[in-house]
Amino acid sequence: MFFQNDQMMRENLIHSLSTASASIPVSPFLSSFSKYVVFPGFIDVHVHLREPGYFYKERMETGTAAAAAGGYTGVMSMPNLDPVPDSLAHLNVQREIIAKKAVIAVHPYGSITKGQKGEQLSDMADMAPYVAGFSDDGRGVQSDEMMRAAMTEAKRLGKIIVAHCEDNSLLFGGYIHDGAYAKAHGHRGISSASEYKQIARDLALCKEIGCAYHVCHISTKESVDIIRRAKAEGVNVTCETAPHYLILDDTCLEEDGRFKMNPPLRSPEDREALVCGLIDGTIDMIATDHAPHSAEEKGRGLEKSLMGIVGIETAFACLYTYLVKPGRVPLERVIDALAVRPRERFSLPFNNEYTVFDLESEYEIDPDTFLSLGRATPFKGHRVFGKCLLTAIDGRIVYHNFDHITEDK
Repeated sequence: MFFQNDQMMRENLIHSLSTASASIPVSPFLSSFSKYVVFPGFIDVHVHLREPGYFYKERMETGTAAAAAGGYTGVMSMPNLDPVPDSLAHLNVQREIIAKKAVIAVHPYGSITKGQKGEQLSDMADMAPYVAGFSDDGRGVQSDEMMRAAMTEAKRLGKIIVAHCEDNSLLFGGYIHDGAYAKAHGHRGISSASEYKQIARDLALCKEIGCAYHVCHISTKESVDIIRRAKAEGVNVTCETAPHYLILDDTCLEEDGRFKMNPPLRSPEDREALVCGLIDGTIDMIATDHAPHSAEEKGRGLEKSLMGIVGIETAFACLYTYLVKPGRVPLERVIDALAVRPRERFSLPFNNEYTVFDLESEYEIDPDTFLSLGRATPFKGHRVFGKCLLTAIDGRIVYHNFDHITEDK
């Protein structure tokens, strides 16, 4: 049945959350309400919250509110900030903002190198007790020896290296995938090799050193194959991809900055390999790489817009609509990638954190309704299923939206 008013709906959903078993995160929990599904709160291991330093792109309160609206109860924030969290003093600037303004749990990363410049290791030991891991996201660590030193220190500290894999020598000034669209429209392309060759380098180092290693936002079929082989060899590696790489490819590109991100949308063959990698478990997690920019920064077309799109409010609906409903990927695998494996890899407890979705609710993605300050999404105008009704942490509602719920006639 539908509930007659928000208060009744809220009370019943809270009761469902409070009485649900701790084993729920292993698989989706179908509630007693026929069209509502209760999931464990999602964890996004790759978001850009932009504070400190770039509050005009996003603020801590808007980014975490947007996450809650997407069903997330925890996120991990990337370190390309000002100041870069490369020391405990710099990290504490961000931690103070989190403590004051975050709507949900925020687990920051420390940077791998000072200023993310790739020249000197950050103060990893001082930051280790307070960070989820170490990343120079937005930049690949170019030096083999610097990555070796980082992995060695991370292993000593019991922390994970979270790598943005990009070989700068193979970029050639590109800004979209080096594929059919780039050639047809006169754009400079980013080679797939710029991603997968650095992954291969890092995995060889990881195998040698034995540290825990996680690959950010993989986008190529070669990356999937390389990671699959490494896992078979027992290398301590996990990886993520993002909803846009699983659903879109370079045949979907338009001359608009909302289609520009790094890594770029690749070929249909790459997209298919990613879906297969998600299904067979090679790809452990789905992260959004939520990366808001101002309207001006994203309004310069494919060539001149900044890299990055938003997606934390639309991730589940897009995955459910384009992968689950057509029968490509089981719902359990999607929830595993959104909620279970992130907790397992980053040693986060399965607390009383839940989100409730109406899987039958269809709506059009309208960036003007986002809680995030960012508006650039390649899914603008798409009709999707799966509306988040409520997100709660330890019985505390951090997001609710019952506007479309009406009494049964």
